Amino acid sequence: MLGTVPDRRAPAVPPRSRRLDHRRPGAAAVTPTSYWETIDPLLSQVRKPAQYVGGEHNQVASDWDAADTRWLLCYPDTYEVGQPNQGIQILYEILNERATALAERAYAPWVDMEALQREHGIPAFSLEHHRPLWAFDVFAVTLPHELGHTNLLNLLDLGSVPIRSAGRSVEDPIVLVGGHAAYNPEPLAPFIDAAVMGDGEEVTLEVDDAIRTWKRIHLGDGQSPGPDARGDLLKRLAAVEGVYVPAFYEPRYYDDGRLRQTVSVEPGVPSRVPKRTVQDLEQWAYPRKQIVPMTETVHERFSVEIFRGCTRGCRFCQAGMITRPVRERRPETIQKLVEDGVRDTGFNEVGLLSLSSADHSAIGSVARDLADTYEGTTTSLSLPSTRVDAFNVTLSNELARNGRRTGLTFAPEAGSERMRAVINKMVSEADLLRTAETSFSEGWRHIKLYFMVGLPTEQDEDVLAIADLGIKAYEIARKYGKANKVTLSVGGFVPKPHTPFQWVAQDPPEEIRRKLSLIRHAIKAHGGLKLRTNDPEEGVIEGLLARGDRRVAPAVERAWELGARFDGWHEMPTLETWMQALAETGVDLDWFSYRERDENEALPWDHLDSGLEKSWLWEDWQDSLTEKDLDDCRWSACYDCGVCPGLSIDHDTGYTGGFQLPVLPQGLGGGSEDLPTAPERYASGS
Repeated sequence: MLGTVPDRRAPAVPPRSRRLDHRRPGAAAVTPTSYWETIDPLLSQVRKPAQYVGGEHNQVASDWDAADTRWLLCYPDTYEVGQPNQGIQILYEILNERATALAERAYAPWVDMEALQREHGIPAFSLEHHRPLWAFDVFAVTLPHELGHTNLLNLLDLGSVPIRSAGRSVEDPIVLVGGHAAYNPEPLAPFIDAAVMGDGEEVTLEVDDAIRTWKRIHLGDGQSPGPDARGDLLKRLAAVEGVYVPAFYEPRYYDDGRLRQTVSVEPGVPSRVPKRTVQDLEQWAYPRKQIVPMTETVHERFSVEIFRGCTRGCRFCQAGMITRPVRERRPETIQKLVEDGVRDTGFNEVGLLSLSSADHSAIGSVARDLADTYEGTTTSLSLPSTRVDAFNVTLSNELARNGRRTGLTFAPEAGSERMRAVINKMVSEADLLRTAETSFSEGWRHIKLYFMVGLPTEQDEDVLAIADLGIKAYEIARKYGKANKVTLSVGGFVPKPHTPFQWVAQDPPEEIRRKLSLIRHAIKAHGGLKLRTNDPEEGVIEGLLARGDRRVAPAVERAWELGARFDGWHEMPTLETWMQALAETGVDLDWFSYRERDENEALPWDHLDSGLEKSWLWEDWQDSLTEKDLDDCRWSACYDCGVCPGLSIDHDTGYTGGFQLPVLPQGLGGGSEDLPTAPERYASGS
């Protein structure tokens, strides 16, 4: 049944007037029915039934009738994938700390459960109390990547909410999205009510304030809302900084099909929507009460975000670009969050999270203090994201103080020095081989190396350099033990918005397959060197949705109607379904994915301000063509990307006594002779 897509039959729902009662504020609200009694007898028929049960440690059981606003926070994938998501966990705590708000969670049901829900009239439901999606004020979905778009539509339909925003009324919840894929929400524009740009902690509470005020005005004291009530709510949301309401904007096109611009058509809304930036992570020390899963998940650990943002400047990396600037947590805050969290949850692994965790300016002392705390216990430390050039013997020993040395993961991204200069991943072959030597000599048994093929200007010799680098690392591994392993994990590059590579042409899947075959053939004589690859077909859908405009939306809807679900899952190969949808809706992959844009072409996300100047991104794209590298601006002069001016923030470690580098005024970047460069203090924490 894994690949069987359920028939779409709307589950039974109450009349509209009755549904509105569930959303009225305060004591006037009517608690919606829990579907648990109907769900429980069906769980023996589905795979991994525990993912639908709820009741986890640190789950919050809030009083529906006491809340003025009710949020359903959703990760549009299965529980095992979405439950560890820290963004959901943080917003869950923040909202439930408010006496006037309530937050519950939802995940996408696997196809076996969906089929039973449609058969028995069970709508998409919350995990805490199995309340129906349609009863909440806000359906807030985090979009970490584009391959969850069809799941979002499916959840709306399963939750008895009109797919298109234009079809919703005051009885329906607001559909709100955020996350990295929300930086280009245009392919979802007809289906969402609003998108949040940037960090969610502060803006979520402001959205909650706007909804609570609106409910008091339009739904208080049992009054009937007027015909303009929902429009008024959308206007209130658009007035919150960082909130984009697609209905208030309209794309304009040239006759040749190129986008001319996206303009605001509602008085008072900004022409460009700025992202929100939490400037002091110390004010948002979460999660404090991480939810412990009821069943196996992809990451079973207590996780603490040790800093946010990255200034390494990797040109392919959307996350590094859109989360600028760097903001660190103090070592003492990290220590307290970890100690309290491990004591509360019982997890025996601690993940120190960031885009490049070894780049925390005090990572040495942080790791040492935590290792001291848990020495002699079963609790281990991990850095899920570690740069090759930031790893060293000291850090290796601290991570493995309790004797657990299993595997390490590094991401050189490209095989040749030339290609790494193009993408600004300034890691040398010597760095990588030194790290391999350090890892295996210190007792680690396995390293995984991540690479991409299909990068701009790539030649076959650059692809073969991946195999060559892997072979050299494997020879080092064998020197320290015949059981030691090296795995090359290679995927196809997908250009993303708000990066210097947002203009480039994407390689089609047949070209990605050809390049992967070059690597496979080159390493076949080395049996212990493993190659793992992603399905190039997944990149087709991801690339289209990453850089498409509103003209792609009909294809998203049609693909879902034809049965597309879980587009990133190997068990659900949906490319044929998507190709049919593209053909039926006239969406051209050559136009949206496989052509290079020029400097003057408007991009679908130009009206959404990530803080990065478009002119700077173009200059960096041109620099890549000449293989010009760019220093980490944390330790060198400002290079005018546009993010920092206007923020009351310095490039600093965020704690007293730490290294500080003031932000230079725009136009003064480029000279770094008198400024420190990437200090060795990374490792020592001094």
